Order: sequence, then C-alpha cells, then structure tokens
Amino acid sequence: MKKLIGATVLAFGLTILTGISPALANSIISTTPTSGQSLESAPSVVTITTELPVMEFGNEVTVTDPSGNRVDDGTLSIAENEVVVGLTNLTRVGIYTVTYTLLAENDLPLTGSFRFNFNEPQVIAPVTPQPTPTQSGAPTGNDAGTNLFVFGLLLASLVVTVVLARYARKLYRER
Repeated sequence: MKKLIGATVLAFGLTILTGISPALANSIISTTPTSGQSLESAPSVVTITTELPVMEFGNEVTVTDPSGNRVDDGTLSIAENEVVVGLTNLTRVGIYTVTYTLLAENDLPLTGSFRFNFNEPQVIAPVTPQPTPTQSGAPTGNDAGTNLFVFGLLLASLVVTVVLARYARKLYRER
C-alpha cells in the first residue's frame, strides 16, 4: 500500500512539474528593432512579438536612451501576440535599452530587456538645383502634329455646322 501511495504522489508531482514546463512558457519570437541592431534612422515604435497572446492589461514596456532617460511615449498597444510601444523623437546617438514585463494568461510574467544602437545618419550635403537653359520663344516638341490635329478639329466642326444648317433648312421648308 505504501508503494501505491508513493507511486501516486510521484506521478502527481511529475504531472505538476511537466504541466509548467518551459515548452509552455511564453517567449519572445521577434523584436523590431532587433537586439543589437544599428539604426541610422530613428524608429517611431518598438514592436515585441511573443509566442503566446499577451493580456490586455498589466504589461509594461519602457525604452531608455543612453543617459537612462525614458524615450517611450507611454502608449502601449496590444494585438494578440504583438506589443507595440510608441517612441518620442530619438535625438541622442548611442545604445537604447528596451525593458519589458509581459503577461500571458496562465503563465509567469515574461521579463527581460534588449538593446539597439541608434547612429546619427551621415550628413549628405544638400544639392542646389541648377536651372536648365531653355530657348525662349522657340516652340519645343512636335508642333506640326498638334497643328494638324487642331486644323482637323476646325474642319470637322465646319462640316458639322454645314450639315446641321442644311438639315435645319430642310426641316423649316417641310413646315
């Protein structure tokens, strides 16, 4: 009987332990920007995609600049497995840290952080447009085709006017 109770307790304990296995725990699938990525243009949001759907409330994502000042704007939107936090305009060059605590139903909180590098874009000297010289007074393109088209329209309108005038005269005589 002691062996049966011991086996039952052992089986129950293994069931509990395997029910909370790491395979069922929430994990990060991807981030944008990715961890360690160097950016030359400032992102407007940070996106974290998780394996399990994230709950609507109780989540926290903060983004700090190289001095430790928060640069996220506090907006946090969640759509199933995707968490998006808005950013203010990034002005400092250096390593930015994203720290998160995400909650999924029936799971332990997913906490962690990752970093990305914001490099100042290389300054490109502005090019001032140079005006291109044109011949003033001289027509450009194929004016012969345009002129021929306009004369054809005028001729067609003259023919239509003559035909309508004759038709109107015929109708007036029949009355």
